[in-house]
Amino acid sequence: MPARKIRLALIFGGQSAEHDISLISARSVLQAIDPARYEVLPIAISPGGEWLAGALAMQLLGAPAAPASDSGEHLQIEQSPTTVASAVRALSPTGPRHDGGAIDVVFPVLHGPRGEDGTVQGLLELANVPYVGAGVAASAVGMDKILMKRLFLEAGLPVVPFVAVTRVAWRSNPGAIADEIEARIGYPCFVKPANMGSSVGISKVQSAAGLAMAMDEAARFDRRLLVEKAAPHPREIECGVLGNDEPEVSLVGEILVAASAPFYDYAAKYEPGASELVVPADIPVEIAERVRDLARRAFLAIDGAGMARVDFFLCGDEVFLNEINTIPGFTPMSMFPRLWEASGVPYARQIDRLVELALERHSR
Repeated sequence: MPARKIRLALIFGGQSAEHDISLISARSVLQAIDPARYEVLPIAISPGGEWLAGALAMQLLGAPAAPASDSGEHLQIEQSPTTVASAVRALSPTGPRHDGGAIDVVFPVLHGPRGEDGTVQGLLELANVPYVGAGVAASAVGMDKILMKRLFLEAGLPVVPFVAVTRVAWRSNPGAIADEIEARIGYPCFVKPANMGSSVGISKVQSAAGLAMAMDEAARFDRRLLVEKAAPHPREIECGVLGNDEPEVSLVGEILVAASAPFYDYAAKYEPGASELVVPADIPVEIAERVRDLARRAFLAIDGAGMARVDFFLCGDEVFLNEINTIPGFTPMSMFPRLWEASGVPYARQIDRLVELALERHSR
């Protein structure tokens, strides 16, 4: 008797500014996943926070309807906008079942706050269901650039100088904050929301004249802001990590950004032709091994699990750790799947491996 399919809930969308990127990632996963191995239940979170399952989720994704095996009926999740409580009840092993079936594992393909930051992960912990990727604490730290960099410093990992600022402090005393930034960081610098991805809300500031606009832009997305010194003439270097307590690290890749782009911003990441991904990166072997070691150490420093993409700045022979992304993009042009494909792990196998790691971590 053949083994039954793995029942996998794919959660996508979300309420962050990266909602549309999540939809692109989810489409790519659905196209690549092995239908002979998995029974997929699509679950979407609308920008307004509604949870949609089955056909309604596929409609949000832009597809006409869910396949017959993806209807979600075996879980009895309402085929209408539902609540978080209803979704947890349906996902939980003790929730309603049909034909003896319940969800085996959840794959969150969510980017940004309210999805990648530990909130959905906490929900899945309460439901006691295995899920792909980092746990609650690692997800929160991986999303929060200020906490992340402080943890990296404590672990002895190289980061550029930075200043953490609250939105309240900036608005109440911008002059004093500007003086502190100029004294400790100088120009050029980058201003970022502490909790956001895909370069949303990030500005490169060349002089004091541009600081206020950049701070106000970042403050639209978060109450905590990060200002960091611009690395000198950086090359954008990235690694992928797969694993739990003994993670593996991919080959090193490089992102070549078009000369017209101010930096590796949102447009450079997602507009076709705006940047080029090169794997492996054309760097000396010694530097590549140093980058791979730093990627592994960064993953372990936040107690990562499942997957991560770790980003670096290479300035001559000097390497700075930029950030770790606990749910990297799975779009057709994303670096994480490209890195692992070049390292000998095809896209579909990456999905299999992530499911295996999720089940392994939950069993422990």
